Amino acid sequence: MPLRFYNTLTRREEEFVPLSAGQVGMYTCGPTVYAPPHIGNLRTFFFSDTVRRYLEFRGYRVKFVMNLTDVDDKTIRGALREGVQLGDYTQPFIDSLFRDFDRLGIRRADKHPRATDYVGQMVDIIRRLEERGIAYAADDGSVYYSIGKFADYGRLSKVDLSSARRGERVAADEYEKEDVRDFVLWKAVKPEDEQVGAVWDTPWGRGRPGWHIECSAMAMDELGETFDIHAGGVDLIFPHHEDEIAQSEGATGKPFVRYWLHGEFLLLEGDKMAKSTGNIFNLQDLIDRGVKPSSIRYLFLTAHYRSKLNFTFAALEASAEAVRRIRGTRERLKAHPDARDPGPHDQPVLHETVDGILSRFTDAMDADLNTSVALAELHALAGAVNQRLEALGANPISTAEKHAALDAFGRIDSVFGFLAVADAESTVDEGLAAWVEERIAARQAARQSRDFAAADAIRAELTERGVVVEDTAQGPRWSLAG
Repeated sequence: MPLRFYNTLTRREEEFVPLSAGQVGMYTCGPTVYAPPHIGNLRTFFFSDTVRRYLEFRGYRVKFVMNLTDVDDKTIRGALREGVQLGDYTQPFIDSLFRDFDRLGIRRADKHPRATDYVGQMVDIIRRLEERGIAYAADDGSVYYSIGKFADYGRLSKVDLSSARRGERVAADEYEKEDVRDFVLWKAVKPEDEQVGAVWDTPWGRGRPGWHIECSAMAMDELGETFDIHAGGVDLIFPHHEDEIAQSEGATGKPFVRYWLHGEFLLLEGDKMAKSTGNIFNLQDLIDRGVKPSSIRYLFLTAHYRSKLNFTFAALEASAEAVRRIRGTRERLKAHPDARDPGPHDQPVLHETVDGILSRFTDAMDADLNTSVALAELHALAGAVNQRLEALGANPISTAEKHAALDAFGRIDSVFGFLAVADAESTVDEGLAAWVEERIAARQAARQSRDFAAADAIRAELTERGVVVEDTAQGPRWSLAG
């Protein structure tokens, strides 16, 4: 089955065929670095990470670019408020973003271009638009895009242009989605821009770029005038992505992006998450409440990227338990004795099961990244492994069968990533580990002497410290709660 994506541009699911065989150029809109990302932002970045990981799983060589918007109205206001230069204001938020990426297992892009490093490329695009008669300079030195000069404007968002009146302008970087008037490409200098160092010399005078031109310049400079995939949140379809198309295709005369992929909103207990309303959590807020990043990563997988996901603490608890069980099964398999020739009792029954699971996993992900269905196949793998180990008891499993199942866990998690995050979380203090081993030994002794009250009391001690004990045919196994 071929890999297919839902293309926002055509409003249909299409087979993915890259421009160059075996290679993919992919861009996603990164954050405006004026505040720590909230968990809704991180769902969008997780979605892009999943696209990139699955393309690599399918054998593609991916060049993945995610920008950092470090100059716009919000960053300038923040720098003014703090009384610092623009770069000094944005750098701590960039550092915070990458810390969150690392904790959540979101891999760094191949390039993270900053808008302030690409002003020359922005000026070049604006000049080309002006030469083609699509951009025009205002008396104050600002430059605007004339949407009436671009026949395909609205093709991505299906926005209605009937209310747009030629010559009316929008200069702000933040405007309402229904506004389709001419938008700013270059903004004439203001005193606050000079004050924080957000100003450059151009043929139109001193000033700074508008928001939309930044992504066109960074994307085309890093990936070429036409590339394969552009991803982002649904909130960016209009006006940002619509304006990117208009700018880029207006300047080059070539198709800008072949596949547009958009992730839906994250809801917090049923309501839209937004900084403007204060209805947000960032990653540190959740960690401070005892939530593990592996649980968040798992929860993101439970809904299709084009569906809203309701982020609740009950769902997080269920996700933590699911992570613990799947990881526990994998660790149980690792610890089970194996042998190249274990004897006549062994039949390598997992091989066929594993092959079927990987095939169905791939089919689900090929169908526009249906992660919830693909996740069910990982649970099926864990179930098959547990059933096999129960059947074997203390007998060894064949080395080949064990490796086949472990390889399947690894291949699936190369896309999902939550087991790797859980592994990093499970580093245990030596003192705690020694205490756990001592209490488990005492519990075993109590059970052997049939002092079940004492055994239950010890288990309660372990639970209170966040330790989960699982009794298996090979003896008790323990892990930290998810």
